[in-house]
Amino acid sequence: MIETISNINEVLSEAKTIAMIGCSPNIYRTSNYAARFLQERGYRVIPINPEAEEIYGEKCYNSLANIPEDIQVDVVNVFRNSKYAAEATQDVADWKEQTGQNPVVWTQLDVSSPEAEQIAKEHELPYVRNKCIMVEWDRYFK
Repeated sequence: MIETISNINEVLSEAKTIAMIGCSPNIYRTSNYAARFLQERGYRVIPINPEAEEIYGEKCYNSLANIPEDIQVDVVNVFRNSKYAAEATQDVADWKEQTGQNPVVWTQLDVSSPEAEQIAKEHELPYVRNKCIMVEWDRYFK
């Protein structure tokens, strides 16, 4: 589990591409604001949302499995209700097995669940629990 200041700072410093599960095209949703915030700070944000075609110039994908294999994803930011956290983390574990990529699973505030944490542990996925990626970015880089 990634919890220390230096570890979170390292994740945010080294990441280039963030896949955002639950990224909304609705500008009034926090996930939409977070996607724009991260893009403005130099990250490539890959939206995962089966209901949208494109968000902020990036093609939306139905799932992680649909992201082309030549795209290296450093962080998977889970922006869904906590009841879906385990499912999202299992998707990351399955995707890791298919692609060999080992991204950080980052759960937003109140999104993590014990089941999701257990899945991450079992599959040796780095995991950030219940932290807003925008707040953490501001903490380290502002």
